[in-house]
Amino acid sequence: MDSVDSVFYSDHSGPSSNPLLDQLPSYQSLLYRRKSSTSGGTKRRGSSRGRLGSSSSWRWKGDKVEERPKAPSLQRPIRELPKTMEEKRRDREQRMEQDKDLSSWKQWRQNTRRTLKRLKEDSVEMLRALELWRGDIHVIEGMFGTGILSYFSFLRFLVLLNFVIFLLMFGFVMLPIIIATHASGNITFNRSDGSECSNYPSTSRRGLVVFHQYITDLLSGTGFLEETYLFYGYYKVEAIRFPRFTYSIPLAYVLVTVAYLLLSLIWIVKRSAAGFKRNLVQDEDRFQSFCNKIFAGWDFCITNENAARLKRSSLLYELKTDLEEERIKQKIAGRTRREKCRIYLLRLVLNVFVVAVLATCFYCIYRATIHSQQSQMQRPTNFILDLIYEYLPSIVITLANFITPLMFSLIIQFEDYSPAFEIRFTLLRCVFMRLASIGVLLFSLWSQITSCEGSKCQCGYNHTLYPCWETHVGQEMYKLMIFDFIIIGAATVLVEFPRKLIVTHCDCGLAKWWGQQEFAIPQNVLEIVYGQTICWIGTFYCPLLPAISTIKYFIVFYIKKMTLVNNCRPATRPFRASSSNFFFLAVLLIGLALACVPLAVSIAEIDCSQACGPFVNYTKSWEVVPHTVSQLPNGLQGFLRAISSEPFAVTFFVITCLAMFYVIALAGAHKRVVNQLREQLAMEGRDKRFLIQKLCQAQRSLQVHSRSARESAQNYSDPGGVFLVRPPSDSATHA
Repeated sequence: MDSVDSVFYSDHSGPSSNPLLDQLPSYQSLLYRRKSSTSGGTKRRGSSRGRLGSSSSWRWKGDKVEERPKAPSLQRPIRELPKTMEEKRRDREQRMEQDKDLSSWKQWRQNTRRTLKRLKEDSVEMLRALELWRGDIHVIEGMFGTGILSYFSFLRFLVLLNFVIFLLMFGFVMLPIIIATHASGNITFNRSDGSECSNYPSTSRRGLVVFHQYITDLLSGTGFLEETYLFYGYYKVEAIRFPRFTYSIPLAYVLVTVAYLLLSLIWIVKRSAAGFKRNLVQDEDRFQSFCNKIFAGWDFCITNENAARLKRSSLLYELKTDLEEERIKQKIAGRTRREKCRIYLLRLVLNVFVVAVLATCFYCIYRATIHSQQSQMQRPTNFILDLIYEYLPSIVITLANFITPLMFSLIIQFEDYSPAFEIRFTLLRCVFMRLASIGVLLFSLWSQITSCEGSKCQCGYNHTLYPCWETHVGQEMYKLMIFDFIIIGAATVLVEFPRKLIVTHCDCGLAKWWGQQEFAIPQNVLEIVYGQTICWIGTFYCPLLPAISTIKYFIVFYIKKMTLVNNCRPATRPFRASSSNFFFLAVLLIGLALACVPLAVSIAEIDCSQACGPFVNYTKSWEVVPHTVSQLPNGLQGFLRAISSEPFAVTFFVITCLAMFYVIALAGAHKRVVNQLREQLAMEGRDKRFLIQKLCQAQRSLQVHSRSARESAQNYSDPGGVFLVRPPSDSATHA
């Protein structure tokens, strides 16, 4: 028994010591770290054998085991406790007995607290019941899981965002003009000074108008729509003088534009922060990713059998993708120099080809825009041809957005990337193609607006062809928005629905090979991000465009829901970021950054129209801000000039950099703590394995000793027997 006792029980002479605990991997690692971090003459603490476990509630101190005092647990609601119903009833009876012993004042306070908490929960539940599309989104979540749910939640977010932008434009720009006549307001219009630059001929049709011309005006924003609240040129108001104050429409126009861009940025960043943290944690450790997929990857919101089968196949695909990525990493690590040179040369050639494809598409958009602008200056001859010329840039952009993703998907197969990187890189190219096409369109328009027959434009822009160029740009954004909505509806009715009928009712091999339409989440997200970028850019030139975008996305929600339920099936190759909104919001941030560039150039660099709009009395739209500041009191002027000066900008930049460095250092410290906790968890697992091995050894030695004792009892006639001596109860043990 001495061998067994020496495993589990320590020597009581001298300081507390336990040979078993000294052999634990965590203790040996702790000794090694102490030796490497401290000098040779450093004296350890008295209880050097004592171990401080992070997850243990016991502390070794001398020969005694002391229990750490536990923090008082807060009383959670009984329904939130992870217990059975019998245990919950027992806890409730105990709490009721405890409440009887309280004073009347404490009972009143406790009951009031419970009532307020219940009232708060009921209010939150009532607000959730008023949430837009709550029932429809729950149905989609139950049928297809959280992956496709994220797309529809993202679509709902854009509906709310556009509605808020519309409220800003309506409340601060349109509403003051509307109520001015009913609130004793005196409207001061920007009057023409008789120069050539202030001449703005009317485009509304007069006399007998053919019906199809109204359709052309409705689809292109010309004619009767051009002289409404829809476009920039209608707001030819300098100020509204109410009895007690003067309201400046130009200042409100600029500030609202800045406000809705900042609001969009803050809202997107706030929503993407949670998704970014989740993405960062999931991508940090590959082993953790495997564990999450195997033990916590199932979506318990799924109630449909087909969706459950699809979820199982998608999890299998993700595991295969992870294994394929690990295989490709090993393959990359084992490449020779010759193979690296070959694959890099092939990627260089293919990327040059991709750049050539993009350049060709951009040139086609540029030429289509120039041709469309030239044809619009001519007299209309044919309704169909005129409509095609009006929408020629939109048609070319849509064709480019349809053809290039197919080419990119084919090219990426020869570049030898991992499956996950293939999807991301292809989507990055598609995002660049879609959003850059809008920039090329605007560049084409501005090249026509700022070019004149002479060396220099008399009005700062081509007034002859574009007397109100902001309205013209707004019409182009309006046409892009309308055409994008038409394409979404036409693709559903003319492509996806007939395909479903053919695949369902046709038994030929070609139809079976073609298969049912997949609901590709990334491509659908790119469609609505493209439309949202148009909305951000076009709101300055077409103030009612957010309202049109809100109505458009409201209808698109039901179109996509119908096509998902009836025509499409979820993608067999799921996009990993579809379970969170981080990817969607990251692409949306790219679109917002792209939208800010042309708006900043238009407001600060290009001369505004002298014949229309609220900025007739200014050369640049931004000049209204310093003009307004110059009319403020001297103290406020000094403050605003101080915060806009270069010394303040440099100081603010330095403080921001210091704060950023602090946050980076704090994040690094937190990362090191996380790594230490992971190592400690791994060490705990090794300790448990070590203790189990020692326990098995002790059991085997005990069995051998008992067997030898029985044999000796049989061999000898002495009935003394063998007795196991239990060690003293105060011996130090460690479980």
